[in-house]
Amino acid sequence: MNSRRDVFDDAAVEAGLDGLTPHELRHTAASLAVSAGANLKAVQRMLGHASAAMTLDVYSGLFDDDLDGLADRLDEARVYSTCTKADGVAKGERAVVSEFRSVATESA
Repeated sequence: MNSRRDVFDDAAVEAGLDGLTPHELRHTAASLAVSAGANLKAVQRMLGHASAAMTLDVYSGLFDDDLDGLADRLDEARVYSTCTKADGVAKGERAVVSEFRSVATESA
């Protein structure tokens, strides 16, 4: 018995998805996991890849959309850090000169 030919293909046709393959479902599962915020190691394990590098090689395009969000979060963290340091210096907390220079430079 060939379960793909005897079961899967018929079910796909019946669902209006003629030509759908199990491999395409695998890609869909990976895409949904990445979209849901799964980390790379979780996706690697889910797909049974030997390494995270292999997962990135195959699915790197799925992670491209995350770059803008990552840049935004890094910028927010930098601004928060700068404001926190500046607030501490303004309250008279001791800061080393390099921290003060850093706050002054980032605030400018």
